[in-house]
Amino acid sequence: MKIVLTGSLGNISKPLAIQLIAARNQVTIVSSQAAKAAAIEAIGAAAAIGSVEDAAFLTGVFTGADVVYTMIPPNFGVPDLRAYMGRVGNSYATAIKNAGITRVVNLSSIGAHLSEGTGPIKGVHDTELLLNQLPGVAVKHLRAPFFFTNFFNDIPMIKHQGIMGANYPAATRLVMVHPEDIAAAVAEEIQLPFNGKTVRYLASDESTPGEAAKLLGNAIGKPGLPWVTFTDEQALNGMLQAGIPQEMAENFTEMGTALRAGKLWEDFDNHQPASRGKWRLADFATVFAAAYNN
Repeated sequence: MKIVLTGSLGNISKPLAIQLIAARNQVTIVSSQAAKAAAIEAIGAAAAIGSVEDAAFLTGVFTGADVVYTMIPPNFGVPDLRAYMGRVGNSYATAIKNAGITRVVNLSSIGAHLSEGTGPIKGVHDTELLLNQLPGVAVKHLRAPFFFTNFFNDIPMIKHQGIMGANYPAATRLVMVHPEDIAAAVAEEIQLPFNGKTVRYLASDESTPGEAAKLLGNAIGKPGLPWVTFTDEQALNGMLQAGIPQEMAENFTEMGTALRAGKLWEDFDNHQPASRGKWRLADFATVFAAAYNN
């Protein structure tokens, strides 16, 4: 098959491309960075260098493909995250339509069933709606939960303050996934037939922030590493002091309130995945320790 992947050589798209190429598929990877072209070609893929906000560019890249994998590249420097995500979503929808694509696997998020109150997930919700409006296109939305790799963002806090924390309590439910498990699920869906507009939830493991702090703390030689619950104001101010733009910090604070309320998991609980990925939090703790000590 001819397959186009967005996401450059990220934590999902690179292992995904390697799997698809090993299965003798013809893979093109979209990247905004010309410097990535050689690395893309080194794994056996073709490089398409351009912006995912450029619908004309994407139309040319998508034309002739049997299936396209879409994801919205993170961009934490934009002044309006939802507007940025909307531009990318519209660009994808336009290119899919103009290129005559009939099958799309789209990376989405747990909580994408909600239109408001979920921080950055609101933009993913909007993208699902845009793709669902395309006639004659089969779309599989893969809704991923909290990434294990998000815990890397806590390393500076651990090193400077000796804690982990956010604006949700230690006992908050946390469904998690590893990017490699996402890649495996995307590869599976790309190579299987599907029709209509459907959703598949992904998960690798389930725990709580308190248990994660305990496990990760033990892995880095800090037994008893505490999880501290911040107020929304404390969480917001902490992100602002770390240099995160105001609108972005507000989005992540809002996502924390959604986690705290448990509403991100409501639709997930009604459509639990038939099986879970291979990774467990205990497996990731070893990787986390290596990153912490690097």
